[in-house]
Amino acid sequence: MGAQHNEWYAARSMVALADGGDVVEMDDVLIARARFIRDRHYGPRITYSPKVFIPVTQLCRDVCHYCTFAKTPSQLSALYLEVDEIIATVREGARAGCREVLLTLGEKPELRYRAAREALEALGFPSTTAYLAHVAERVLSETGLLPHLNPGTLSDEEFRALKPVGPSMGMMLESTSLRLCEKGMPHYGSPDKDPSVRLATLDAAGRAAVPFTTGLLIGIGETRRERIETLLAIRASHARYGHIQEVIVQNFRAKDDTKMAGAPEPSLEELLWTIAVARLIFGPTMSIQAPPNLSPGVLPQLVDAGLNDWGGVSPVTPDFVNPEAPWPHLDRLAEETAAAGKQLTERLTVYPSYLHDHPRWLDPAVTARVLPMADGAGLARTDGWTPGATEPPPAQALQALRRLDLKPRQEIQALLTQAEAGEALSESAIVTLL
Repeated sequence: MGAQHNEWYAARSMVALADGGDVVEMDDVLIARARFIRDRHYGPRITYSPKVFIPVTQLCRDVCHYCTFAKTPSQLSALYLEVDEIIATVREGARAGCREVLLTLGEKPELRYRAAREALEALGFPSTTAYLAHVAERVLSETGLLPHLNPGTLSDEEFRALKPVGPSMGMMLESTSLRLCEKGMPHYGSPDKDPSVRLATLDAAGRAAVPFTTGLLIGIGETRRERIETLLAIRASHARYGHIQEVIVQNFRAKDDTKMAGAPEPSLEELLWTIAVARLIFGPTMSIQAPPNLSPGVLPQLVDAGLNDWGGVSPVTPDFVNPEAPWPHLDRLAEETAAAGKQLTERLTVYPSYLHDHPRWLDPAVTARVLPMADGAGLARTDGWTPGATEPPPAQALQALRRLDLKPRQEIQALLTQAEAGEALSESAIVTLL
């Protein structure tokens, strides 16, 4: 209870700090503290998920003033991607080493466009969510890659329908500021960006026990205080259900042909401050992420601010939400991560703690698909070797262990010597080794 109280007090103190203005020295202290807290849990590891990005539909009933992802029916040759086309792209990603399929779409376009309703009827589905469930099931059963579903706001019933085909899901909260929904502000005219609607989705995901991704978008007119309030709202939902597995801090990028084309982008200092504050609010175990393609050239500084994950990075498909910002090549991402003193490591779309408690978090229909893809730490298995296999471990893994210069205690060393000599081990000896 004392630790929880201290974390709560620290979070409330940061609200007061945000109201106090920009103090460079204090920002440096926050960043150093965030880095220290991150290292307590994650050590030298920075993770990412090799993914395929599939825009199932770019129709959307919202009109966010910074978005180029959403299109009108007249701008699209096909209102919904055909499943066979999606499967072909996913298989290309599988050959490139991807394990995640990000299925992204606009918010309930059938509620706005008759053309969307007609397209869904022609496909044989009553809603966009129903079509998404069909696409995810085909991806899961035919390719083996793991769908991560990003359909926007959902009800309890929709979460229940999607969970058997979606090991993880997500929706950016973006901001809890009602001010941003007023006329002239970026969320005006977008009913699904009402904070109460999005917060209801966060809680619905928790009730459905779905490993969930959310986060905030900075630089769209919000204040530092409003960012902290958004993070605290996410933290409150997570405190109720324990379902938030990662929090994204995404920086706004101005795009041509939008109402915010001329709006200033957030500075690097604002991005670093927000990453650090997110780490301080959520503590050492939460995964804090920032998209690497939106901050080229400064990735080591983002690592130093307290993040531990780069999110999904695709070697085969563009970022359809930010098409002007290409993904970094994975070799380059590894180099920049190493420049911050960290090691780039692959993960799955479901984080280790949720995999380890899979009876609670994963539907039985997807558990058998997910677990074989994970190694003993719950991260992505990057080779075909498993403990107990007759073939020796990969040479690279053995070399890494030798570099650690492990010195087992005397009891363990004696049992290892006994095993290497071919002598039978007692049950208690095997337990000790495990």
